[in-house]
Amino acid sequence: MLITKPETSEFSPYYGNYINKVERNDLLAVLTENREIFSLFLKSIPKEKLDYCYAEGKWSIKEIIVHLIDAERIFAYRALRFARNDNTELAGFDENEYVPESNAVNQSIDMLFEEFQAVRNASITLFKSFTPAMFIRTGTANGKEISVRALGFIIAGHTIHHQQIIIKRYLY
Repeated sequence: MLITKPETSEFSPYYGNYINKVERNDLLAVLTENREIFSLFLKSIPKEKLDYCYAEGKWSIKEIIVHLIDAERIFAYRALRFARNDNTELAGFDENEYVPESNAVNQSIDMLFEEFQAVRNASITLFKSFTPAMFIRTGTANGKEISVRALGFIIAGHTIHHQQIIIKRYLY
């Protein structure tokens, strides 16, 4: 089943930055390919860089990885609720409150790699279970209407976004 990129009416402009980073027009292929690319990238990061912060108040690479895992879980949960036709408005989340509580500093890159893989595999399996009608269902999260397929593309684009930041600000 081909799940194409969402129309701009299916998400708030804030999320356009993430969705526009996704070049392919096939959600399941994108999530799978993105898992492989990001996993290889994680393995390539020098261990001495994992706890590095490029400026005061910025997250370490390990904290960024935990942020990606947390955000993917939340986006997938939203997709599940909306796909199941749950019309309950969902609250937003403040990533700046989550990261300090993440215990990233005490987690090994192997643990983070395993957790990223597990979460992404669960997301792929979840999106594979949806029918075409479910992908265009919408719900409200953080006060904004969003579609199920937009949430899937946000997951991939969010990962690309943070990989680009790590490359630009932490590695070079």
